[in-house]
Amino acid sequence: MNFYHVISTIDVSSGGPARSVTHLIEAIHNTKSDIEIELSTLECKNPIATHFSNNRGKINLLSYGKLGYSKELIVELEKTKAKLFHGHGLWELPVHYMAKIARKKGVPYIITPRGMLETWSLTQAKFKKKLALKLFQYKDLAGASCLHATAPMEVESIRKLGFKNPIAMIPNGVNVDDFPEVEPQKEMHPKKILFLSRIHIKKGIENLIEAWKLINDDDRKNWKIEIVGNGDEAYIQSLKEKIISDDLTTQIEIKKPVFGEEKIKLFREASLFVLPTFSENFGIVIAEALASYTPVITTKGAPWQDLETHNCGWWINLGVTPLKLALEDAISKSSDELLILGRNGRELIKNNYSMESVAKQMLDLYDWVLTKKNKPKFIDIV
Repeated sequence: MNFYHVISTIDVSSGGPARSVTHLIEAIHNTKSDIEIELSTLECKNPIATHFSNNRGKINLLSYGKLGYSKELIVELEKTKAKLFHGHGLWELPVHYMAKIARKKGVPYIITPRGMLETWSLTQAKFKKKLALKLFQYKDLAGASCLHATAPMEVESIRKLGFKNPIAMIPNGVNVDDFPEVEPQKEMHPKKILFLSRIHIKKGIENLIEAWKLINDDDRKNWKIEIVGNGDEAYIQSLKEKIISDDLTTQIEIKKPVFGEEKIKLFREASLFVLPTFSENFGIVIAEALASYTPVITTKGAPWQDLETHNCGWWINLGVTPLKLALEDAISKSSDELLILGRNGRELIKNNYSMESVAKQMLDLYDWVLTKKNKPKFIDIV
């Protein structure tokens, strides 16, 4: 059996989707090694991978022109003998080409919106997205054999837009084996709060700075916040200027992105991870923090009620005040109390979000789309 995946970019700067897609394909191969999977994407400066470990997997980094038009991608899609297409992301041409050619060839296809149909996301570049929906995006989505959401909250968002397709709710996965089983030694002087993600306005970083400023000086004197990631330089500079104007330069530092073992090291050193986001379809960094024995604060803009139900963090309303209160509660806890939360988080990820589990579910989805037999429980049909 052969499958064909499409995503606009797998550059390391693009955030979670690049990791999720490449890790998913690797995990599928580890689960069922005889499957052939091809991933086509536009060429980029720093691809997260250039090949898969299984020789039945292939990554095509294809040239492109204005607006992401790629003749090479069209040729690859036309010639492939894949039985199923799977596109990741919206609004850009690569996944549109995939959907259009799939319909032309009579090949079933799946689209994973990657949070791009969430309410907050739809308010950004609103005119462009309305135009894209009218020209091609609605047709591409409505024609999919199945839509893939990564959380119940995303399923609800898709349904509210009127789409009647089957929706598979399969979370993103984490390669738990990449995160050491041994409990980490947390940094203590000072203790560290970590934000590690794309530095973007939707991540709520201004709220984090503002909330920290409002906390009593004595309560935060043994803590430091590290903001780690990449993003628009002008926006990063505005954050630095806010940190200076709020007189927080000794307590909040913005650092360049790190990857691989260095990234895992940062997760494991931190006593607390914070993602005060306005909107996430999943938030892979939350899972990675939990896999590192680090409790998490995030907002209800991210689908992580598990933080409360599994006692491994804080799932809060949007805004400065809820974030301030959660931070005050977290930093008032002893290191032992935070470690208990961290242990709970590690168990949650190991039991519910392993790449092995996700890969098996995705293979069940592919089988159902192709055969319409044995519908998995995670597929919602209206």
